[in-house]
Amino acid sequence: MNIVIDAFGGDNAPLEVIKGAIDAQRDFKIDVTLVGDEDKIKSCAKENSLDISKLKIKHADTVIDVCEEPTSVIKGKKDCSMAVGMQLLADGHGDAFVSAGSTGALVVGATFIVKRLKGIKRPALATILPTAGAPAMLLDSGANADCRPEMLVQFGIMGSAYMNKILGVDSPKVGLANIGSEESKGRELELEAYKQLKSAPVNFTGNIEARQIPMGDCDVVVTDGFSGNLLLKLYEGMAKFFSGELKSLLTKDFKSKLAALMVMGNVKEFKKKVDYSEYGGAPLLGTSRPVIKAHGSSNAKAFYNAIRQAKQFTETNVIDEITAAIESMKNTDQR
Repeated sequence: MNIVIDAFGGDNAPLEVIKGAIDAQRDFKIDVTLVGDEDKIKSCAKENSLDISKLKIKHADTVIDVCEEPTSVIKGKKDCSMAVGMQLLADGHGDAFVSAGSTGALVVGATFIVKRLKGIKRPALATILPTAGAPAMLLDSGANADCRPEMLVQFGIMGSAYMNKILGVDSPKVGLANIGSEESKGRELELEAYKQLKSAPVNFTGNIEARQIPMGDCDVVVTDGFSGNLLLKLYEGMAKFFSGELKSLLTKDFKSKLAALMVMGNVKEFKKKVDYSEYGGAPLLGTSRPVIKAHGSSNAKAFYNAIRQAKQFTETNVIDEITAAIESMKNTDQR
């Protein structure tokens, strides 16, 4: 198995990418290909005393910046590390692709270079969220700002397949993010999506309000990419807020510090639960090959877990499950 990684995607590239890749290659016994300026990769490794002898390197001349137009990845910057990496995947020289670079460019590149699955309207970013129970999946979390009802139905199908095959959730509960639990709530998008989800091949449990998501009331939350990204950013912000408040509370004075010693194990467990780096990244579901979007500020640990996630994605038949479900639904609609 060969996992291809954009070595220059993200705020901490290439150092944290290299460190995460070295650890993943060693622990998972897989091949890892770093894509980017070969001289800079080797120089960074040498300066930080990192042994990259077991990693492969594919040279790429440039890097696509987050401020550039996403379409640059298939037009003016076909030689950037992201485009070259996805082309390796499309040509069969890799089994999965990981990048912490521009989300927009990744979606465009995955759509036009890696290609969508037959029947899929748009690929969706599927982010794992911590909840009071088991983790839940939110999609779309930013790939498609505007969506049609049938796209939300496909998000539910894709999210269900991933949660079942990767996280082992039996018959994942699918909820439609909305401003109320009643079937009559929402915009035209939610009203029509609700009707279609009821007859879709998923375990649809109805509308779910934002406050219910952290409680773990469903396994897959579907919404448009604009609303999903708002939910995701709020989630991340509240996680940082609670972690900061907890730290302040437990270090406020001598008594608090003594109390902290008594509950330190539980505190560490809580911090781990809300730490995005534990989950690695967000799979871009709906593409013909596995693509993982790592967080822009990913450290070595996050890249390590993103590679682990890519490995799991490759080893399961999630893509086959999605293809079969979409085909089955199309056949049903034609009857």
